[in-house]
Amino acid sequence: MRSLAVIAALLTATLLGGCGLFGEPKDETVGWSPNKLYTTAKEALNEGQYENAVKFFEKLEARYPYGRYAQQAQVEIAYAYWKANEPASALAACDRFIKLHPNHPNVDYVYYLKGLINFNEDLGLLGSVSMQDPTERDPKSAKESFDAFKELAIRYPDSKYAPDAVARMKYLVNALASHEVHVARYYMKRGAYLAAVNRAQFAVKNYIDAPAIEEALFIMVKGYDQLGLNDLRDDSERVMRKNFPKSEYYVRGLNRQEPWWKLW
Repeated sequence: MRSLAVIAALLTATLLGGCGLFGEPKDETVGWSPNKLYTTAKEALNEGQYENAVKFFEKLEARYPYGRYAQQAQVEIAYAYWKANEPASALAACDRFIKLHPNHPNVDYVYYLKGLINFNEDLGLLGSVSMQDPTERDPKSAKESFDAFKELAIRYPDSKYAPDAVARMKYLVNALASHEVHVARYYMKRGAYLAAVNRAQFAVKNYIDAPAIEEALFIMVKGYDQLGLNDLRDDSERVMRKNFPKSEYYVRGLNRQEPWWKLW
């Protein structure tokens, strides 16, 4: 009995000490300086070990929340999550940083990063060719990307990230307008003329300078014509002729040389 008691005591001490067979592995970073934690995290990040990088950055922030590395660690965490293809976590990290440090010298980069996370040129919405039904595409990410870039451009016009943000905003405007026109065209082909007109009208009102507006106005003209709303049809055609005097749609569609549905 005495031997059993001794063994039990030894096992208890071992488990409580965290060094036994069934205990948690010892944290190798215990006692590390903030500089070593940051350096190790950056090395992991540069080597593509994003999960480890996040782990080290989080330990750094938790142990030294008021040190000079803590705020930079928060930025690096957002970037690491993005590279690890975890956009939700990356966006949450960006929002957290912006909320905690709205006047930080690097907050312009965080807005830029937030825009990049939602920006994807290969997304079906942004591609010029896609087999996906246009009504199934969700422009939410593109809109959020545009909003982040817009915030950067307005608040920090002298930021080194601003020119690229503006360029991406122009691309996104065209993509969003094209999305609305794709959906409007989809409705036109299926005889849902009111729905088509509404989507085209939304594009005209919100994406004024986008190339897709020419087709949006054409859809409005033909949609109102199909609905028998002659005054609205004539108003839309007047706007179209003023803004696109050389449009191909005049020859083919508006002048009725061929059925409008054959234009697509």
